[in-house]
Amino acid sequence: MPRLTDTVIKQAKPRAKPYKLFDKQGLFLLIKPTGVKLWRFRYRFNKKEKLIAFGKYPHTTLKQARSEQADALELIASGVDPSANRKATKATSENSFQAVALEWHQNQCGRWVETYQSKIKRRMEKDLFPFIGNRPINEITPPELLAVLRKIEDRGAIDLAHRAKATCGQIFRYGVATGRCERDTSADLKGALKAAIVKHHASITEPLEIGALLRAIDGYRGFPVTRAAFKLAPLTFIRPGELRHAEWSEFDLEQSEWRIPGPKMKMKVVHIVPLSTQAVAILEEIQQLTGGGKYVFPGARSAARPMSENTINGALRRLGYTKEQMTGHGFRSMASTRLNESQKWNSDAIERQLAHDERNKVRAAYNYAEHLPERVKMMQ
Repeated sequence: MPRLTDTVIKQAKPRAKPYKLFDKQGLFLLIKPTGVKLWRFRYRFNKKEKLIAFGKYPHTTLKQARSEQADALELIASGVDPSANRKATKATSENSFQAVALEWHQNQCGRWVETYQSKIKRRMEKDLFPFIGNRPINEITPPELLAVLRKIEDRGAIDLAHRAKATCGQIFRYGVATGRCERDTSADLKGALKAAIVKHHASITEPLEIGALLRAIDGYRGFPVTRAAFKLAPLTFIRPGELRHAEWSEFDLEQSEWRIPGPKMKMKVVHIVPLSTQAVAILEEIQQLTGGGKYVFPGARSAARPMSENTINGALRRLGYTKEQMTGHGFRSMASTRLNESQKWNSDAIERQLAHDERNKVRAAYNYAEHLPERVKMMQ
């Protein structure tokens, strides 16, 4: 018969030396001089005495400890060592797709901006973990992975399915590098998904239409912070996220220069934006309003946060431009098209100013000032 009750356990006081309160069939509570109460289960397996821990009281209740003991006794009866089974279960958990994926994600965070970190994690939590998260990564087969990606594809998110496949590829390769799996299972799915339709950010590139857009922006009469960001976008043609996160500490208006720190950039390399006289004038004007804070373009509700990611697109809609005509990201395509077609500037200088992906990241880290004199003239 059980000997322990919750009352007995609660009333048990610490002594100078550790002591035990026994329940039944090897289950006991070890009480330490510090007052800590630990559940232990002593059993014999293959003629050897063994000990296994069930947790700390009261986090693990008497009822829970007895339940774990019952599970352990059932394993023993079927010829399985509870201690060995626990180690195997832990090893499987550490080698699960989810465990490897989260470890890979954590290692990548130093290379990614915060918004991209969150996007990748949400994608894994929504589209991958519910289906293969608990599976040992080394046991996931190509058909099994394809079935998961098909679920994304079936809801019409074809491009997302391809992105998820690429993410899985990176996770599997990390698993190979860390000894958790033997190969990249996603490599066998080449051509298995529907072809992704490449979508470019809507942009206006015809000179007459650009002129009409710039005049409309110049006449915009919305919130001053929005108006300043709106005017600066075509003069700097950086990514919308880089624009809205601009901080006053990054600007040297006397030198007409904006240096965006590497951690904010897609390639994690510092980016120099030469500022035209028009851009400097816009910044000097808005500085009178927001210069006392951190962000050049603070949010409408709190100066402690940057303006919303939808601000520029919202302003474009208020001017009557649809998302099929123009987006905040479209200023980059606009600049790229017009600068290249003008044939006045070195294409490498244009690419460097657009901060397009540099395949060789070491080279990118040292070449952020490449073609700078020409870029200064080009931006003006």
